[in-house]
Amino acid sequence: MVISSIDLKDGHVVQLKNGKDLVLQRDDADALISQFNIYGEVAVIDLDAALRNTDEKSDTKNTGLLKSLLRKGNVRVGGGIRDVKKARELVSLGAEKVIVGSAAWAGSPQAGGSVLNTEFLDELARAIGRQRIIISVDAINGKIAVRGWTETVNVPLVEGAKAAERYASELLFTCVEKEGCMQGTDMEQVRALRSAVSCRVVAAGGVNSLEQVVELERLGCDVQLGMALYTGAVSLKDSFIGCLDWEKTGGLVPVIAQSPAGEVLMMGFANKEAFEKTADTGRLTFFSRTRNRLWTKGETSGHYLEVQKLRADCDRDTVLATVVPHGGVCHTGSFTCFGSAPDEKSTLERLYATIAERFANPRPGSYTATLNDERVREKIMEEAEELTDDAETKADIIWEAADVLYFISVLMYKEGVTWQDVYNELDRRHKEK
Repeated sequence: MVISSIDLKDGHVVQLKNGKDLVLQRDDADALISQFNIYGEVAVIDLDAALRNTDEKSDTKNTGLLKSLLRKGNVRVGGGIRDVKKARELVSLGAEKVIVGSAAWAGSPQAGGSVLNTEFLDELARAIGRQRIIISVDAINGKIAVRGWTETVNVPLVEGAKAAERYASELLFTCVEKEGCMQGTDMEQVRALRSAVSCRVVAAGGVNSLEQVVELERLGCDVQLGMALYTGAVSLKDSFIGCLDWEKTGGLVPVIAQSPAGEVLMMGFANKEAFEKTADTGRLTFFSRTRNRLWTKGETSGHYLEVQKLRADCDRDTVLATVVPHGGVCHTGSFTCFGSAPDEKSTLERLYATIAERFANPRPGSYTATLNDERVREKIMEEAEELTDDAETKADIIWEAADVLYFISVLMYKEGVTWQDVYNELDRRHKEK
C-alpha cells in the first residue's frame, strides 16, 4: 500500500530532487493530509530538523505546522528525532510512529562492535515501544546515509537493515540517488533488503508508476510516495485498488463499514468499479451479487455512507471503510445490520451532533437553542454542585452526571471544541507519563 509523504521545509510543503534541489513548493498541508489519509498512512517529515536547521529550543520553521498535522490522520513523523524526549513528545501529540534516521547509527563499526547506537535505541524502545519505531535505512551507493543524506557511514545497506530490525517494527528504505528523479526505484536493492529482513519494509525514492507500486506490493513492500503523487504520475485511488489481492478474492473484496466511533455497521462486496465510484462520489458503493450491478448505499433510501477513510488488511483481501452514516444503515431502519435497535446508541459524539443540529435548525420549544454562553456556564456550575452535593445513590449520580455532560457538550459546541479534542488531550497526557 502507499504511504503519502508531506515533506516540510521553511514552513512549506516541498519536494526535493536527491534531497537537495527544490522541485516544487506549496502551502496546502491541511488539504493534502485530508486527501492522503483517505487511502492510507501519511508520513510527515521535517527536513529542516533532519538538516539541524533549528533554533535554541530545537524547533524549526515547520514545528507548528507539523504538530498541527499529527492528529489529522494516521501519521508517522520523521526528521531530526535524535533523543527519547522528542520522540515521546511527538507520540503524545498524536504521531502513531516515529522515524529515526541518523541517531540510530553509530557510524563505522569497530571490531566486534555494533553498527547501531544501541544505547539510544534501547532507551527509545523502552520509552515508546518497538512497534512505534521505524528506522531509516536510506542508502547512497549501497551505504547508509545520515544527516539529511549529506553523509554516509561505512555500513552496507543489508548489514545495517539486519541489525536495525531488532529495534523497529519496520524499515524505511530510500534510494537517495533516485529520490525525486521520477526514474523508478532500485528494485535490486529492494529485493535484497526484502529477502534479508522479516519486518515490514517501506520503499521510497524514485517510484514513478502504478506498475512499480503494484510490483513492490507483490514483493511484500509498502511504498512511500512524494513526487509521483504531487506531479500526478501516480494516483492514490489507483494504487489502493491495484494493491488489493484481486486474484485471491476472485474479483470481489469484502468491505466492512464502521462508524467513526468503531461500531460495525454492515458488510458488502466491492469490485474495482465499485471502489472507483466510491472514490469519485465519496459515498460507499458495493457490487450487488443478487442484482449483478453496482449499488451505492442510500441510492433509493437516501441513507448514504459518507466515506472518511479506507484501510486494507494485512493480507490485502479485506477493506475496512470508516464512514459517517446519514440515516439508518440497515434496510430494517436499524442503525446497524448487526443489531435490532432502530437508532444509534447514545455516545458523547451523538449527543454533540444532536446539540449542533438543534442550534443549526432550532425547533419550536427547543431548550438547547435557548442556551446562551452565560446561561450554559451557570448550568454547568449548578449541575456540578448537584452532582457533588446532592447525589447519594447510584441512580442519582447517573442522572446528575448526564446533566453535567449535556451542558458541558453545549459549552464545547459553542466554543468550537469537539469530544475528539478532549480525547486527544487525555491521550497526550497518558502518553507523556
